[in-house]
Amino acid sequence: MMDCGKKEEAGPSHGGVTWDKRKEEEDGESEEDDHHQDPSAAATSFIPGPLLSLKDQIEKDKEDESLRRWKEKLLGCLESDLDGQMEPEVKFHSVGILSSDFGEINTPLPIKEEQSNYVLFTLREGSEYRLKLTFSVLHNIVSGLAYTNIVWKAGLQVDQSKGMLGTFAPHREPYIHMLEEETTPSGALARGTYTAKLKFMDDDKRCHLELNYSFEISKAR
Repeated sequence: MMDCGKKEEAGPSHGGVTWDKRKEEEDGESEEDDHHQDPSAAATSFIPGPLLSLKDQIEKDKEDESLRRWKEKLLGCLESDLDGQMEPEVKFHSVGILSSDFGEINTPLPIKEEQSNYVLFTLREGSEYRLKLTFSVLHNIVSGLAYTNIVWKAGLQVDQSKGMLGTFAPHREPYIHMLEEETTPSGALARGTYTAKLKFMDDDKRCHLELNYSFEISKAR
C-alpha cells in the first residue's frame, strides 16, 4: 500500500531513461510500432544507460528551462542541494506503531544495540496495528525500495511479511509511509514476547536499514 501522496515519486536513476521520457514521446511512433510487432526483441535489446548523478541529469538539459523546472518540481529540491554523489541513501528517522489500543508510539532511529532487546511496544491479542516509517532519500533516486519483516518467538520463526514501498527521489521534506495493517494472533499460545528483524533493500540490493526489535502480545481485556 502506497501512502506517499505528499510527494511525487521518480523513476530509476539510470541516465537517459528517466528524464528523457517526455522527449522520447515526441519522436514519433515508428519505434513503438516496431516494439509492438516484436515485444521479445524489444525486451532483449534494451540496455539501461550508466548510472548518473541527479546533478548530471539536470545539467544534461540545462538549456531547456521548462524541462529543468519540471525536474526540480519532481525532485522537490533545487540544483544547489545536489552533491553529485551517485549512490542513493535512505536515512530512516523513526519507526512508529499505530493501534487503537494506545494510539501512536514513535521510536527514533537508529536504535542502540542494547535497546534491541527491550520491548518497544505491547499489543493486545486480536488487535489491529500498522507500522509507520519516516525517512529521507539523499543524493540520488532510490528504485524499488522494499521491506521484509521476520518475527520469532522462543527462537522459532512464526511470521514473515514483505512488501514494496516504491521508488523515491531526493526531497527536502521526509517521506511518511504506512505499512499494511496487520492483526495480532489470539490465544494463550500467542501471548508473550517476540523478536523481529525489519530490513529494507532496493532494486540494486543495497541494504538501507536492518532493525532488530522486540514487542509483546498481552491478554485481551
